[in-house]
Amino acid sequence: MACGHQFRSGGKLSADRIWNEYQSSKQTVAEIAASHGISESTVKRRLRSVRLEWVQPPLDGGGCVHLDVTYCGRNWGVMLAVDDATGRVLYMGFVSHETVGDYRDAIESIESRGYRIDGIVIDGMRSLFREFSAYKVQMCQFHMCQIVRRYLTRKPRMLASRELLSLIGGLTRADMDGFTEAYRCWKEKWDVFVNRRSVSKRTGRSHYTHRRLKTTVNSIDFYLPYLFTFRECAGMPNTNNKIEGIFTDLKKNLNNHSGMSEENRKRFIIGFFKAWDAPHCERATP
Repeated sequence: MACGHQFRSGGKLSADRIWNEYQSSKQTVAEIAASHGISESTVKRRLRSVRLEWVQPPLDGGGCVHLDVTYCGRNWGVMLAVDDATGRVLYMGFVSHETVGDYRDAIESIESRGYRIDGIVIDGMRSLFREFSAYKVQMCQFHMCQIVRRYLTRKPRMLASRELLSLIGGLTRADMDGFTEAYRCWKEKWDVFVNRRSVSKRTGRSHYTHRRLKTTVNSIDFYLPYLFTFRECAGMPNTNNKIEGIFTDLKKNLNNHSGMSEENRKRFIIGFFKAWDAPHCERATP
C-alpha cells in the first residue's frame, strides 16, 4: 500500500498450524496473532475450527500398566493408562468422579484391544485392590509415604510417630523382608501406645487416644501386601512416577493458557495426548 503498511488476512496460515503453535508453545492467542500479523479473533476462529476426537488406539503386546486420574476442573478429570516400558497411552478418558467402574472400564478396554496386562501400578483407592485381585497390583510406594506424612505431618511430636515416619521414609530403598520385619518390631514396641483409648468427656464414648497414628497404622496394614509386588513381577516399577510426570507436563501446558472453557480444555487435552502418543507409539513398534 501507499502508506507502506501491509495487511495480512492470515489466509495462508492453516488452522492446524495455529493449533500446533497454541498446543506446543507458551504463546497466548494475542502473541500468536501478533507474530503472524493477524487479528486475535482470526486466531480464535481458526482454533475453534479444529476438530479433535480421541479414539482408543489399537494395541498389542503387553507389560505393566500405570493407571491414575488427575483433575483438570471442579467436577471432571482425566483417567490415563500408560505402558511402563514405552510410555505410550493405552487408554485416555474423561471422568466426572473417580470410581471403581471407571477404572474397570479402562482395564477392560485395554485388554479388549489386545494388550496383555502383566501388572498394574495404582496409588490409593482401597476398593481397587479388591477389584483387581486377579492381577499383580503394586501400590505406589511414593504415595504410601505421602499418606503417612499427611497423617503424621513432617515433624511429629510423639516419638512413636517419629520412628514410624523414619521407617516409612526408607520404604523405596527397602527390601520386603527387611521392611516387614522392621515394621513388625515397631508395632510390637508401640502396640499399647497405638491402641490406647480415651473417653470423651462430652459424649462419654471411647475413642483411640492417638487417632491419627492409629489411622496411619491401619493404612500401612492394608497396603503392606501390595508394597513389594514389583519384586515378583519382572520389569514392574515400585512407583507411579511415570504417569505423574505425564500429568505434570499436561498441567504445565494447560496453565500456559488459563481461562479456557471446559470444552476447550478437553480439546486441548486430547491434542496434548495425540501429540504425546505419536513418538511413543513409534518406539513401541518392533
